[in-house]
Amino acid sequence: MLTGGNTGIGFETALELARRGDRIVLGCRNQTKADAAVDELRRRSGSDAIESRPLDLADLASVRAFAESLRDLDRIDVLVNNAGLVLDHRQWTAQGVEATVGINHLGHYLLTELLTDQLLAVNRARIVNVASVAHAGAVGGIRWDDLERDGRYRTWRAYGESKLANILHAEALTRKFAGTGVVANSLHPGSVHTGFGRDGDTSGLTAKVIAFGDHILLSPEAGARTSIFLAADPAADAISGRYWYKCRRGRIAPWTRRRGDVEELVRRSDELVARLA
Repeated sequence: MLTGGNTGIGFETALELARRGDRIVLGCRNQTKADAAVDELRRRSGSDAIESRPLDLADLASVRAFAESLRDLDRIDVLVNNAGLVLDHRQWTAQGVEATVGINHLGHYLLTELLTDQLLAVNRARIVNVASVAHAGAVGGIRWDDLERDGRYRTWRAYGESKLANILHAEALTRKFAGTGVVANSLHPGSVHTGFGRDGDTSGLTAKVIAFGDHILLSPEAGARTSIFLAADPAADAISGRYWYKCRRGRIAPWTRRRGDVEELVRRSDELVARLA
């Protein structure tokens, strides 16, 4: 199960896993793009066991509906929390949460919780959170007292905190699933040339920086390698709670780490999910 997956590294991850014989379910917001991606994935992989179901991570009701739609699956071997975005001005989710953290973290947090039973049904299930080296921009860690960005909105600070949340989430899942065989890891895919930041969510300087990067970035195929490694390689079967880059253990920026942040992330996320239910 992959969130996103209609473009970029999510598409390439889905393609390789389909080629290996996995059944693939994509959760996508834009059904037209999702349908086109499914057709292309089937053509290139030679597998018909690929489908897409509606998922809008900016709406927790949609997350719940998507999870409910997966009740026909008695097990989920791999969950790839892949979808993400960057915004150059403050926006809000359907429930009124600042959208960068709401989409990049909270939607995935709830989805993973809702799929717990199906993950536990597998002897060795894997959860893969696509984070980013941009977490290093969250100097001093997540600002718990300003999750709504009530002050000046700074694009890369907000994005960095959401990616740090992805890393902390994987660590929290490692603790939650200890002794069950379910493993959870996060990764930086590299700086990849994808559709990221090109859906009208950015403009001005932010859009120009992303566009300039097209000349120097990795291909989506290269960017997907670590996601594929964590999803399918036997060498990653029993490793959990780690941050990865280029299929090797990476280094989390030490200036973003604070004692108790994993527990605080879980507490805050649970509170938001309960309040917004």
